[in-house]
Amino acid sequence: MNYFTQRPLSGAQSTLSINLLNLSYLFQLKQNSFHFPFIQFYKTSITIWLFVFGLCFSLNSFSQKNIDEAIEKYNEHSVEYISTQQLVQLQKNNKNYSLVDTRLVEEYQVSHLKDAFHVGYKNFDIERVKKQFKKDETLIVYCSIGVRSEQIGEQLQNAGFTNVYNLYGGLFDWFNQGQPIYDSNNVKTNRIHPYDSFWGKFITKGQKVYE
Repeated sequence: MNYFTQRPLSGAQSTLSINLLNLSYLFQLKQNSFHFPFIQFYKTSITIWLFVFGLCFSLNSFSQKNIDEAIEKYNEHSVEYISTQQLVQLQKNNKNYSLVDTRLVEEYQVSHLKDAFHVGYKNFDIERVKKQFKKDETLIVYCSIGVRSEQIGEQLQNAGFTNVYNLYGGLFDWFNQGQPIYDSNNVKTNRIHPYDSFWGKFITKGQKVYE
């Protein structure tokens, strides 16, 4: 299943190129200008300010990754993916599978996929999972976007579980596409735990709850 395509030059890269061209032009103006100290100081100050502003803006833009890029960077693709659309289809067809939440308990308590079994991440206990599920059951692991769940999925595979799938884009992509999430009382909610401010930028809707 190939989710990754070649992307064109990003907006941040284009912005950086434009900033560098503008900077080069300003330096040329400086060299061709009259050598009045005040004018030279003024032009040099503006040049430096524009350069710093452009560089900071460009670097900040480079840091804004989408979910696809984050998964490509942080995942090994060692656990087969299942997409949000495929999981929705499984639900419609009443297929047998179990959802496994690999996030921290405080994330799970804010919201999770319906009927998901929480196994955690830092305190993951494979023996507890073995008692809960048969090794030939279909297990769909998920976390915020699919990084932690891949690591837990690897442990499940190493323990002999044969049908393990990683939800591509995790709870964030699921929620971004308008699919329901549930609170600790099993009631639909629009509250979602972003993990932290860096990962929270991938959430495009709902109420972010840092608890």
